[in-house]
Amino acid sequence: MASSIENTDIKGIIHNLKNRKPAELAVDCTLPLSQEVNREGLEQRHSFLQKITGKQFPCLAGGESRDEPDLLNGNIENYIGMSCVPTGVIGPLRITGSAANADFYVPLATSEGALVASYHRGARACFMAGGITSICLLEGVQRSPLFKFENVGELGLFVSWLLPEEEKLKEITRQTSRFARLANMQIQIEGNHLIVTFEYQTGDAAGQNMVTICTDAICQYLVSHSPVKPKLWFVEGNYSGDKKATALSFSNVRGKKVTAEIVLPETIVRQVLKTTPELMAEYWRSSTMGIIQSGAIGAHGHYANGLAALFLATGQDVACVAEAATGITRMELNKDGSLYASVTLPNLMVGTVGGGTHLPTQRECLEMMDCYGAGQARKFAEICGGLVLAGELSIAAALSAGHFTSAHQKFGRKKSV
Repeated sequence: MASSIENTDIKGIIHNLKNRKPAELAVDCTLPLSQEVNREGLEQRHSFLQKITGKQFPCLAGGESRDEPDLLNGNIENYIGMSCVPTGVIGPLRITGSAANADFYVPLATSEGALVASYHRGARACFMAGGITSICLLEGVQRSPLFKFENVGELGLFVSWLLPEEEKLKEITRQTSRFARLANMQIQIEGNHLIVTFEYQTGDAAGQNMVTICTDAICQYLVSHSPVKPKLWFVEGNYSGDKKATALSFSNVRGKKVTAEIVLPETIVRQVLKTTPELMAEYWRSSTMGIIQSGAIGAHGHYANGLAALFLATGQDVACVAEAATGITRMELNKDGSLYASVTLPNLMVGTVGGGTHLPTQRECLEMMDCYGAGQARKFAEICGGLVLAGELSIAAALSAGHFTSAHQKFGRKKSV
């Protein structure tokens, strides 16, 4: 891979970890929370976020128009209006990582009652334990065109010509895109079908459109110049894993691969999560057996909940949750009675430029985390890892202690009007 953990500031992370201490939530960093949704609470939270971040959020607050058709070119067709999704905030979510190293207030757009409260509880427990370590390990975005030949012999001749052309294909990529870089290519043969997987670096963009355009340019060159012509070809052979969970998820990377971990002392588990490390570890073991029997790819509780809400809030391609919500959660009881917990997400398709990131409320949500624009994508990916871990801890605590149903009855049911 062209980008890996070797490029991260490991010494800096270790230094920050050594200086990390459990914390009590200070009054000036505690979000004004209330179960009821009302104007007073809304204004209090906006005032708080303005004080903490130094930024205002007029579009989120509804004070400025979000319905500006000229801003939407390239984002929507047959436009008729906005579908507004309620947006809440959790935090502080403390992250120590290679790019994210601060306390973050994370916006979540959802209509599912109890979701924001659950993630906020997990974030609070992690903050009090000193914060989450979250590291972006790998980066890469693939496109996998398929070429069909008369027979496997012709396919072999094409491959023999193709492989030495890699430097030329990298040059084509540079000429086609200012930001994309071709990192490597791999081949997969099935009869007279050849799939070539091109892996790119896409900077701070999620990059699906970018790699499609670059791959098309490469394929046009290959078909024009190869001594053996394919009978037909497609720019994507449905092998790259785009918008789906696949068996390749854990042997590769799509987007960004992030791993995050924390150790929660027993007192914090009891005080904040209202259960015990023993019960949480036992629930994880038992539920993982259930996942294995179901045949799911990965083993976790509910990555899609937090990721879909964050993707909606920040202008990501929400359909990429299909692949981004693949991963592994692990919880273990330590000898001192504390709980070790980690998550690994190999397919985080996220960006801080391009797509819907420039839209008014989505930009404000990214700015809330200081993640808007160039140079922020790795930070954003590490925040995603921390968010997912907070959510896994909270749901495992609720299910292990038998509070899951009552929490949804409290926060997730409509009140009579």
